[in-house]
Amino acid sequence: MAIAMRTVSINPAFLREIKDDHHELRQLIHHSSAMLDHSGPVEIDYQRLGELLTKLRDQLAMHFSLEEAYGYFEDAIMVAPHLCRRAESLRSQHFDLFAEMCRVVETSEQLLYHEMPARLLQRLAGQYHLFLSRFHEHEAAECDLILEAFNDDIGTGD
Repeated sequence: MAIAMRTVSINPAFLREIKDDHHELRQLIHHSSAMLDHSGPVEIDYQRLGELLTKLRDQLAMHFSLEEAYGYFEDAIMVAPHLCRRAESLRSQHFDLFAEMCRVVETSEQLLYHEMPARLLQRLAGQYHLFLSRFHEHEAAECDLILEAFNDDIGTGD
């Protein structure tokens, strides 16, 4: 009796693009965090901060698009259909996370025209760190899901 088994395939070009995207995303997060964490209101170049956060928002859009367009979860879910609900839940978080980052960018743009930037900067830092915490939780959950699918595929998910 022949048994057909699915395996998770990895497209090397896709993996390279994801890796490059992830590196750029990490760099933008690092620089944005550094500006918001280590500067007083007078020391910050609000124009530069806004540009950096805008680039981060755009890179986040690219990151989510790559995950969705290239079927980042598709092969893993075909191998382990019981993970489908979790994958759909994670995929649906992309919209909310992106919208949250858009609000951070909007707040950063207000810094250029606000009469009391110190208060607004504090609000911006709070919004940014809340977004960052949610984003890191999301990425960790995606990683866990993919690792679980791979473990199921190769038989170590005992």
